[in-house]
Amino acid sequence: MTGSRDEPDVPEPGTSGFGGATALSRAAGEGSVFSSSRYVARRQPTGTAPGTPAPALAESAIQEMLDGLPGSAIFLVPLYGADGEAEDFRVAAASPDALDIGGRRGKELVGLSVLETYPSVLGTDLWRGYLEALTDGVRYEGEPFAYEEVLAGIPRLSRFAVRAAPCQGGLIVSWVRLDSGEREQRRLEVMQRLGNMGWANWDLVRNVITWSEQVYDIFARDPSLGPMTLEELPGHVLADDLPALGDEVRRLLGDGRSIDHTFRITTPRGEVRHLRIVAEAEADAHGSPVEVHGFFQDLTTVKRTKEQLLERERAALAQQETLTAERVLAARLQHALLPLPQQSLRLAGLTVDVAYRPLQQGLNVGGDWYSAIELPDGSALLVVGDVAGHGLDAVATMAQLRFTAKGMAITGTPLATILARLNTLLWHSADRAYSTATMIMGRYEPSSGILTWVQAGHLPPLLLRDGEARYLSSPRGVLLGATTAPRYDSSAIRLLPGDHLLFFTDGLVEAPGVLLDDGLDHLARTVAGLGDGPRPLDGILGALVDPVARRDDICVLHVSV
Repeated sequence: MTGSRDEPDVPEPGTSGFGGATALSRAAGEGSVFSSSRYVARRQPTGTAPGTPAPALAESAIQEMLDGLPGSAIFLVPLYGADGEAEDFRVAAASPDALDIGGRRGKELVGLSVLETYPSVLGTDLWRGYLEALTDGVRYEGEPFAYEEVLAGIPRLSRFAVRAAPCQGGLIVSWVRLDSGEREQRRLEVMQRLGNMGWANWDLVRNVITWSEQVYDIFARDPSLGPMTLEELPGHVLADDLPALGDEVRRLLGDGRSIDHTFRITTPRGEVRHLRIVAEAEADAHGSPVEVHGFFQDLTTVKRTKEQLLERERAALAQQETLTAERVLAARLQHALLPLPQQSLRLAGLTVDVAYRPLQQGLNVGGDWYSAIELPDGSALLVVGDVAGHGLDAVATMAQLRFTAKGMAITGTPLATILARLNTLLWHSADRAYSTATMIMGRYEPSSGILTWVQAGHLPPLLLRDGEARYLSSPRGVLLGATTAPRYDSSAIRLLPGDHLLFFTDGLVEAPGVLLDDGLDHLARTVAGLGDGPRPLDGILGALVDPVARRDDICVLHVSV
């Protein structure tokens, strides 16, 4: 305990909490060491020899008396020093409900020394009151006593009303804790603040309205104006919400049914707030309401959060609808541009197996594309291309290249000229975001077995002949859309029966952390080791493609003579 004092109102003697059944609530703790100076009694208690404790029989009788009392009360026996002066007190008996500040209750208090258990009491008005009651035989009722206890490292200041009366050579001490209600009030205030709510009470008989402090904050009302009357309230409620609120209040006052209703008000600052009222009425013996109590809660923040969530949900749904529409459109484009992601064709004496695997699942068209058609003169046109980017913009660029190249090839335009014109088309495209592409294109003459091919910044085809895999030497050609004056040359090779030729995009050989040359070597070794099979392309894809690690579309044409 400390020697500090507080001066709140103290209950009158004899009222609840002051009888011999109430005791110094929670007055134990791990206090400081003893004070260096001690206050001791100068007079001996009447009828008790110095240094002589109260008889055990008296202590037993007092314990029986305290056992029948509620509240906090203890019997203190003085402890005398060699000079015959009282230096401390020992708890000889305690009521069952006695509770000290350390949480010790009833019998746990018996045997404790006051100064050893509560050292900071020494030298206080309370300690002097104990000694005076012991020596003078006059009951002590002091001012509210403040005691600070440190529990779990947290200082807590409590106030007590204490009474001490001499009895059988000792003291009957009772106490009542004054701050328990105040703590509950603080807890209530914290709960109201955290929940942004405040209580209100309407006394309909005396026409008295009581608000908690939080209600003034909710209505943004100056507390000096006092609570708002029922007649004032409609002036602050939005007109659209007033009829429904009036119906609820009439049901509350007429039928006595509790209400839980939300409405909007306008504060003096012009701010619109969303409020909730929960209230119930108490009626007299005739059923007439005499009192209404309940609470107001400010739901403005909650409403705004809900509106923001709804807005984001609507935006997400709109985005989802846009993505769904884009997927549907992309799927239609996929069927129009690349009818089958996997197929086998026979063109001009060649067998062509096709595999197309977009990176984005569910969006079956990316920047990679192919063409494999038979031209009017009986030759076969084989094309693989790769447009920068993904999505519908890349699809649009791919469609331009694919159909323009096919149209010019059908009219007999030389392959190198086709690339030059496609480069001009991309260079002058209105949208420069997806205006570059790589491409490889070949024309096979079945009568001569010669394949003439050109490329624009694309990887060379891989030839497998007699079990040996090698890449063809690429003719000159830069990627489409990179420059205004490119040069494209062509190259030719005679294909022999049993030859296999692979046209592919870079997604087949690229992998995270793997050099492009290493990827090309891996492809060559894989193709050389496959041998003959019904569809060698499946084995190639299975050996090279990691469905988890890959990061690009894949398009492959496997040509066998």
